[in-house]
Amino acid sequence: MIPWGSRTGLAAAAALMAAALTATGAAPATDAATPAGHQGPAPRAEGIALASSSLVATLRGPAPGSASPGGPVDATVPGTWFGAPSVLPVLAQADGQLEVALAQRPDGSTAWIPASSATLSATPYRIVVDLSTETLLLYRAGQLEMIAPTGIGTAADPTPTGSFFVALDAVAPSAAWGSFVLVTSAHSAAISDWEQSGDAIVAIHGPLGADAAIGTSGARVSHGCIRLHDEDLARLAVVPPGSPVDIVAG
Repeated sequence: MIPWGSRTGLAAAAALMAAALTATGAAPATDAATPAGHQGPAPRAEGIALASSSLVATLRGPAPGSASPGGPVDATVPGTWFGAPSVLPVLAQADGQLEVALAQRPDGSTAWIPASSATLSATPYRIVVDLSTETLLLYRAGQLEMIAPTGIGTAADPTPTGSFFVALDAVAPSAAWGSFVLVTSAHSAAISDWEQSGDAIVAIHGPLGADAAIGTSGARVSHGCIRLHDEDLARLAVVPPGSPVDIVAG
């Protein structure tokens, strides 16, 4: 297990990078410079609503969860996840209740919680990962800020598609992972328990020695996580927890 801590100083679990470790056959470390821009098929974000901001809820503590607004309580939404505060996208509001996306399995899980159990804020950032073009796109207030080539999951361990979010940021265990790690709410569909960590969570991090393979057009080199050149990853340091992450098949 790898010791983790969030960049905000909160403890984070060793299991967070479950699906991120180097895939078999990944390229060795290289001193190749980060590319100035993506080369290859044009990336796209079709079908994704590029709003100027997204509403997020930071839980004050554990919150009672329901399947419908005002419905019977059938779950508890944790106030923290791996030691970091639960910062969850707000999907809808009704009758003093918030429908929030959850970070836990299964992917796509949601719950209605009392609005009084959370503090609301907004994020202008959205990350889109296009698997067909092997690129990551960063938007701010609906405007494209960056296009970067990415290392994505192999055919055996693919990167899952869907609507996710940044669950927390964590300290990288070594320089190979980049300066930090963005842990998402996505989970591998091919791996349920990576190296006895208890889960297989998809994250966005540095190249882990696959710079040459990622190059300027991207590559399939991971167990499901999103790998970036260090300079591209550094530009995501402004993206806060709760920000949407859409992974599309293209």
